[in-house]
Amino acid sequence: MVARIKAYRAPDNVETSLRYADGHRKVLEAYGVKKVTSSSYDWLEDPNTYVIIVESEDGSRIFGGTRVQVRSPKLNMPMEGAIAKIDDTIYDYVNKIGDYNVAEFCGLFNSKEVAGYGIGSVYLGRTAMAISSMVGIKYLMGLCSPITLVISQRIGFEVLTDLGNNGTFYYPKEGLIATSLIARDLINLPLATPEEQEKIFSLRENPQQTVTENGRRGELTIIYDIKQWD
Repeated sequence: MVARIKAYRAPDNVETSLRYADGHRKVLEAYGVKKVTSSSYDWLEDPNTYVIIVESEDGSRIFGGTRVQVRSPKLNMPMEGAIAKIDDTIYDYVNKIGDYNVAEFCGLFNSKEVAGYGIGSVYLGRTAMAISSMVGIKYLMGLCSPITLVISQRIGFEVLTDLGNNGTFYYPKEGLIATSLIARDLINLPLATPEEQEKIFSLRENPQQTVTENGRRGELTIIYDIKQWD
């Protein structure tokens, strides 16, 4: 299988962003989730939001995607509103970090068509880590499900135990647990495994490259083009 991963500022390709948003919505609805803060469209015209999509080689199908959404005076991170319903200290925590210094890794999904290739759990995470350092933010935050916690820690996140119940919340609905995450050193990624550090640093230094990976579903060739902005 061959897939392309590309990244761009949200306003630079609204048509593709809408296709990504629609794919995210459909996956959430398949799990019975009708509304989450990361599924709103208020980021579409935000120049501080970077959309990362995985698409077919010919660009006709979107297999998955995510966003690196930088906090700014005009737009909070989606997780702020989500966590504030349970723990409103999230606002003080993020305010101390400051606008433009922190972003959220959010809106992550992959389609059932590519389940098992690691697109949503591994490759988009690596790409988000690489892009976060490329755009100059200091911290990357996020919310993850129990099934992706170990993978998130492998790429450099740690559990943000200052919030919620030692970092955990019921989200996006009762019975589903989310864990708050933070990466505090995006340049060196000291908490990432050596293998993940190597791959993320390679993407940062060479944002256009082609690699072949082997996973549970078999061989996957990924064509990266992850710096489609000035």
